[in-house]
Amino acid sequence: MPDTAFPTDTEARILAVSESAAKRVAFLIAQEGNPKLMLRLTVSGGGCSGFQYGFSFDEAVTDEDHVFEKDGTRVVTDDASLDLLAGATLDYVEDLMGAAFQIKNPNASASCGCGNSFAV
Repeated sequence: MPDTAFPTDTEARILAVSESAAKRVAFLIAQEGNPKLMLRLTVSGGGCSGFQYGFSFDEAVTDEDHVFEKDGTRVVTDDASLDLLAGATLDYVEDLMGAAFQIKNPNASASCGCGNSFAV
């Protein structure tokens, strides 16, 4: 078995999208008025824990992108970000404290209080 901190098996390189996240993304895309849009989820260096999540809308898919679909809603991430997101779940949570997208990432060894950045 290779000595790596990240999953190398193709099956482990999956990003799950919860039903509530898919519904919220679909709602936001409808608000934008462009059904070609997808939610782009990226990971970049920074934040208080070393890496941070980024969210944006995008129409384009490159050769290095991976597209995950739930109930007709598409979430796209680049290959490098997927290394850090493999096995994670994108969720949308509403509670008394507010509403937000959350990443449940099994690769994160620590995260900040707001959940927008993490360490591996």
